[in-house]
Amino acid sequence: MHTTVTLLAGAPAQLLPARELMAFTLASHIILVPLGVALPLITLVMHYRGLRRNDPVALLLARRWSAVMAVQFAVGVVTGTVLSFEFGLLWPGLMGKWGGVFGIGFGVEAWAFFLEAVLIAIYLYGWRRLKPRTHFLLGLPLPAAALLGAFGILAANAWMNTPQGFTLDAGGKPVDVHIWSAIFTPMFGPQYWHFVVAMLITAGYTVAGVYAVGWLRGRRDRYHRLGFTVPFTLAAVFTPVQFLLGDSIARSVFHKQAVKFAATELVWRTDTHVPEYVFGRLHPDGSISGGIKIPQFDSILAGFTPGTKVTGLTSVPADDRPTATQATIAHWAFDTMVVIGSLLILLALWYGWCRLRQHRLPTSPWFFRGAACAGVASVVAVECGWITAEVGRQPWIVYRHMRIAEAVTATRSTSLWIMLGLVVVVYVFIFGSLLAVLLKMRTNWRLDDARRAVGERTGEPEADTPYGPRARVPAGDPPPDGGTGPGPAKDGRP
Repeated sequence: MHTTVTLLAGAPAQLLPARELMAFTLASHIILVPLGVALPLITLVMHYRGLRRNDPVALLLARRWSAVMAVQFAVGVVTGTVLSFEFGLLWPGLMGKWGGVFGIGFGVEAWAFFLEAVLIAIYLYGWRRLKPRTHFLLGLPLPAAALLGAFGILAANAWMNTPQGFTLDAGGKPVDVHIWSAIFTPMFGPQYWHFVVAMLITAGYTVAGVYAVGWLRGRRDRYHRLGFTVPFTLAAVFTPVQFLLGDSIARSVFHKQAVKFAATELVWRTDTHVPEYVFGRLHPDGSISGGIKIPQFDSILAGFTPGTKVTGLTSVPADDRPTATQATIAHWAFDTMVVIGSLLILLALWYGWCRLRQHRLPTSPWFFRGAACAGVASVVAVECGWITAEVGRQPWIVYRHMRIAEAVTATRSTSLWIMLGLVVVVYVFIFGSLLAVLLKMRTNWRLDDARRAVGERTGEPEADTPYGPRARVPAGDPPPDGGTGPGPAKDGRP
């Protein structure tokens, strides 16, 4: 209760439900984002391997992953559209005043979305209907379309962190907008690449985790081995790169958003030789309780020397900085993200040692247990990254130009609470449906694998190849679509 009062002191009544609604929808949507951004690339890597080595197992995996890609994209359309509406509904002050400056990012994301939808449809249609090389080439633009969508969203968010590309007239309204300057802000580069690599890592570990679970349950065939190895290798290679990018973005925040950096690191007063706290809690009087204190380490991290001066929260008035509670939330989110990243590096090094020095997969069950958990841990790290970025910027929705309280809707708080309840119910249904569809697909694929194994033992031709017609139904047997006699396969081909 004390925390709620602290966060809402002097704020309009509708601010809390508006923030809760936005936070819930964003946290839900971001679960789907890694697969939306990175799964096309992972699928095409597997597709290329299948074509290059004439490997039917790799092609089968690519085809199945493309189906998952389409399903999650469809759900992402719903959750992403809700977020788009919420920007205008919940934050009319932001969009009304600043939409003409940074709204180009949302326009780019919308075009990328339509392009990606068309490309996914073509890619799915191409299995069995196009020549292998033609089909693969038509899929190549998919990762670029996904990255373009991320470009638009990150451009808008980076602008909110470091706004530029405009001047203010006498009435305080932005004029003389320079689009390129508004897009390529000082925080855009660090945020974009940190985000993209995070998506690739998260998607790689998530996909590999599915096959790691199968491995732990005794499924040691080539299908599970290849399904694990390709995405996990991609994620493992980029994990140390992400650690360096994370250090880069933290240093950018130190230079461009000093107060946010102070909140993230629980720095109360500007000073040198500032200690680093691993977790811990900041109190309104500036004291810190709990956590692990490492003397001088925060100054070393910020500027490589203990004498580096780190700006503290008290360098600005209390109304212009995060509260002690908000700073603690941002700090815990940041530290959680760093801890998860460090554990993933250890897992990647374990994998790399076995692959490069011993030329095999690790054999320890503990490795595969870690790999099975890595996907979920990566999603948690992504969530923590957004919490750090957004909570650390408080109380600003546009850094040093507009407060969140100035942007919030005038809609009654009761209506917003009701809307939050409805959204929660709808999202539970949506994600429950997504899980049910994925489980049904898994069941069908296992049945296909069982039929394929029987066909291999009896010498019958394979009935479900990624390129080529399905097996014809023998005369006298009911066709798979429930008809009354022999006919074409399910996809309409004879």
